[in-house]
Formats: sequence, C-alpha cells, structure tokens
Amino acid sequence: MDISILSVISNVLLVTIPTVTIGVGFYLVIRAYIRRDQELRLLEIRAAAGRETHLLRLQAYERMVLFLERISPGSVIARVLDADMVNHELQLAMIRDIRSEFEHNLSQQLYVSSDAWNLIVSAKDEIIKAIGLIASHMPADTTGPQVARVILESIDKSGQMLPNHTALEYLKNEARGML
Repeated sequence: MDISILSVISNVLLVTIPTVTIGVGFYLVIRAYIRRDQELRLLEIRAAAGRETHLLRLQAYERMVLFLERISPGSVIARVLDADMVNHELQLAMIRDIRSEFEHNLSQQLYVSSDAWNLIVSAKDEIIKAIGLIASHMPADTTGPQVARVILESIDKSGQMLPNHTALEYLKNEARGML
C-alpha cells in the first residue's frame, strides 16, 4: 500500500507541478502585458493632456497679444471717441475700456508666465497713468477730439516704446520659445 500511495502522490505531482508552472508563467506574462498596456495608455493620456495644455497656453498668448494691441491709445481712442465728448469724458471712457478689456482677459494669467503677466499688468497701468497725466494738463472744457489728438501727438513726440509694445515683444519671444 505504501507503494501505491507513493505512486499516486508521484503521479499527482508529475501532473500538478508542470500545470502550476505553466499557470504561473502564463499569469506573469499576462500581468506584464496588462501593465505595459496600462503604461502605454497613461503615456497617451499624458501626451494628449500636454498637447491640450500647449494649445491653451498658445491661445492665451494670442489673446494677450490682442489685448495689448487693443489697449494701445490709438486703438482705444478709435473705439471710444465721440465728437461730443469733453476732456474728462474721453479720459473716463478710455480708462473704462482698458479696464474692461483687462477684466475680460484676467483668466489668461493661468497660462502665461509670471514675468509676462507682470509686464501686461504694468503696461495697462502705465497706459492708464499716461492718459490721466496728459488729460490732466488740459482744460476741462477741451473737446474729446482735441484731447485725443494731444494724446496721440504726445506719444509720437516721446519717441519711446509704449509699455504695451514692450510687453508685446516679451510675449512674442515667449510664445516663439514654445513652438
């Protein structure tokens, strides 16, 4: 009897050991395949997210370039000037327009660098300050068109680059670096 029990155990082991070995090997191969597949999918998701973020950043730079162009005194004057305006009305309309444009683009600071955003804010503030300074040196009853002409002439005579153009050049360089 001892031989028959040993024989049965031996036969069971002869069948079980190869089966378990094949099963473990199969499990390891499938597990490696599944891990590899998951890693590839994760890489694809990250790549797609990176492309999407890149596009959002480029769009933000485009919007901020447009903002900087729109706050140029000549552009603002063209949008808000009414022949019936007087000095303070034109000044207020220009400042209101610039602030409205800025508020419309506030969310873009998420996508541009801190340095670029600081230049944009500074450009806005400097243009508002310049408008106020020029208009404050003129009589209150000066017509809007006269104030507009003086603002544009002052800018031309200064020979300096406007703050929005400085910020614009900085943005262009940063955007080129992303391409």
